[in-house]
This record gives sequence, structure tokens and C-alpha cells, in this order.
Amino acid sequence: MKKLILVLLLIPVFGIAKEKLTKKNYRIYSVKLGKEVSLKDIVTDMNNYDVLFFGEEHNDSVTHFLEKSMLELLYEKYGTNVALSMEMFERDVQPVMNEYLKDFIRERNFIKDARVWGNYKDYRPMVEFAKEKGLDVVCANAAGRYTSLAGRKGQEALEELPEESKAFFAPLPYDTAKGDYHKKLTEIPKHGPDTKKDTANVKGNDTAKAAPMMSMGDFNLIVAQSLWDATMAYSISKYCKHHSGKKIMQVNGRFHSDEGFAVVTQLKKYSPKTKRLIISTATDENFPKIKWSDYKKMGDYIIITDPNVPRTYKD
Repeated sequence: MKKLILVLLLIPVFGIAKEKLTKKNYRIYSVKLGKEVSLKDIVTDMNNYDVLFFGEEHNDSVTHFLEKSMLELLYEKYGTNVALSMEMFERDVQPVMNEYLKDFIRERNFIKDARVWGNYKDYRPMVEFAKEKGLDVVCANAAGRYTSLAGRKGQEALEELPEESKAFFAPLPYDTAKGDYHKKLTEIPKHGPDTKKDTANVKGNDTAKAAPMMSMGDFNLIVAQSLWDATMAYSISKYCKHHSGKKIMQVNGRFHSDEGFAVVTQLKKYSPKTKRLIISTATDENFPKIKWSDYKKMGDYIIITDPNVPRTYKD
């Protein structure tokens, strides 16, 4: 009975309503072409690129449905030459992920030992598809304990860690946010003591561990956020280096890739020849009447979803 209950809890919210979600619930716009396109058009465009950044709002059920659809279409076209990279898993749980994908361990052990997010039901379909098709899943992010340390005590504190610990985040020293991205970070609203979640790292419910405090008092948001960004970029670049020719779909909060900032910028440092394509997603109260010019700077493709579709959890 307990096993049955666990399985039921893991069924994705949109899994039940999957057939109800249609093209009427989203619009996709190509900035380059200046017109609305389809998911298949993006997949075809990936012929010319190595990494597809899929920037999401973490509680958007339509976006989660589209991410799974995108992974399926990429596999349909490129086969096992596709890999999935995720912000939602941290580098130190990569062995756990690999064990699960190879069916060595049970899902309940994977869920516990991989420290999955509280809304893992939103990402489970992609992980299960990767497992079924034999695709790699890159655990791209830095563990929260390291970003917390960096934010509290700076990169110098990271230098003092044992060498084996340093394998779980970007090489030191890592670049910190500059220019427009730095400005964007400092302008995040509600930088008060009650703001405990990353701008793009919301876990979905209280069962998940909160991200480091965003207070701008003793906590350096720029140093912490940059470690997230640098580590995800480093993880992608390292995978690219050892798997030449693979098409990588990187799933992260849109804040980490919008406008070519953050992870995208960091990737240019680690892997300058890697070709990047950016999807930015959002909702718009005027949907389906969308003023695309308001979003053009966010990415190569803009996906606007129907705000009337229920979110998978409340902000």
C-alpha cells in the first residue's frame, strides 16, 4: 500500500491533464524569423547548435509539458545523441542519478539520495524518459551548502575546502556577475530577511530545502548566484568536452539564461566554441494576444503560456 501511495504522489500534475493541453495553451515566437513557429522548428534549428537552454518558470505546468515534449522531439530527430542537463540536480548526486538511470537503485532511494526538489513531479517525466531511452542526465548545479558558504564568506572560504569538495562546483576563482546582469540581480525586489528562495530556484513546497537567504545584509547574492551560474556552465562544458557532437538540453530557471546572461555568459568562458540557443518562457495576461516586442531581448525563441492553466504550485 505504501508503494502504491508513493507512485500516486509522483504522478505529475500535468500527466493527468496531458491530453487537455494543446497548442491553444501556448505560443512560440522566433526572434530571428519574426513570426510564430512550432516546437519542431526549434528542433530543426538545433542542427546548427550544441546546447539548448530552456528557461522556465518553475511552477508553469504548460512549460513542464513543453519541456518533456521538446526532449521527445529531440530524441526523435537526434536519437541517443541527445543529453539532458538540469539545474534541479546538484553535481555531488551525479553518481546517484547514474545508478538510477542504469536501474541499479529503486526510485524511492533515488528520490531521497538525489535530494530532489519539492516539485519533482514536474521533472520526473523527463528523467523517466531519459532512463527509458538511455540518455544521459547531467546534474549541473552547485550544492546549496557551497553557494551558502560563498554568499556568507566569499570565494576565499571555498578555497579552504578539501580538494574532493571542490569537484562539486566550478573551478576557483569563478567569474561573478557584471554589467547588466549584475544590475538585474541587485534590482530583484524584496531583498529582505524573509526572502529565502533563489530567484529561479524555487523548490515548490516546504518539504524541500530553501535556497540561501537573499538578504543583502551579510549575504552576498552576487557571489552566491554566480556560483550557481558558473557551476552549471562548467558542468555543461565538461560534458561537451567528453561527448563531442551531443545535443544538450539544459533546463533551468529563466533567470539563469534570459538575455544570454548568467549560465550562457559563463559557458562562453568555459567552452567558447559551443553554440547556444535560448528559449525563454513566460505567461502574459493578454494571452493569446501577445506583444512580442516586449520579449524579444530574452532569447532566440519566446514561449508564452496560457495564464489560465493552473500552476503546479503557488509562489
